[in-house]
Amino acid sequence: MDVFAHRGASGDHPENTLIAIERAIEFDADGIEIDVQLADDQVMVFHDRWLHRTTNGNGRLRDASFAQLRQLKIGDDQQIPTLLEVLDCIQGRCRLNVELKHKEVAGPTLNALEFACQQLAFAPQQFIISSFHHRLLAKLSQQWPQFDYAGLTASVPLDLAEFAARIGCSAIHLDVANLDDDLIADAHRRGLQVRVYTVDEIDDVLSLQAQGVDGIFSNFPARAIAALKQQSSS
Repeated sequence: MDVFAHRGASGDHPENTLIAIERAIEFDADGIEIDVQLADDQVMVFHDRWLHRTTNGNGRLRDASFAQLRQLKIGDDQQIPTLLEVLDCIQGRCRLNVELKHKEVAGPTLNALEFACQQLAFAPQQFIISSFHHRLLAKLSQQWPQFDYAGLTASVPLDLAEFAARIGCSAIHLDVANLDDDLIADAHRRGLQVRVYTVDEIDDVLSLQAQGVDGIFSNFPARAIAALKQQSSS
């Protein structure tokens, strides 16, 4: 079972920052999950619509200029990184799941991923593009078929995993709070991978492995990786 570092190693370092991403690589995470939004025509790696929870700033991310965003601090010394800075940090050393927070960021994001495949030692299959905006994923999977796509859901859809197969996804990403055996089984029957977010308790990590889940997203990737290694050696 793969372990993706949720917003980097965000349980120990400020989320979606370069230090959290670098630490996740040092922990041998199989992949890293980040969030992207557009602000001042720049693809910024940031989760919330508003700045105050994780930075020393206020207001909405989209209303700030790039220069203003660069002046903000996350924790003691981290900045909000751009997607290109994150790609340059990773340099193809693990997979990267990019969650699109709104549709306007999609085109600039996928153009950046194409650039990374040409210049930064990434292969297209290392990228997973995920979103709750399923209509957007359907469009993107047609325009950029070289990348993998994952439909995010916090519910158990009436058609189970059929929605993800219909829009060209290779995976579904499920909320751990609404995990459903029928949904997992249906996804696997359709050839889709199943990854679960956000998994920080060791009992959940081991239970999901036993259920045949393909991957998890964890704020504490080192802890999850250690538990899986111990389980496999016992």
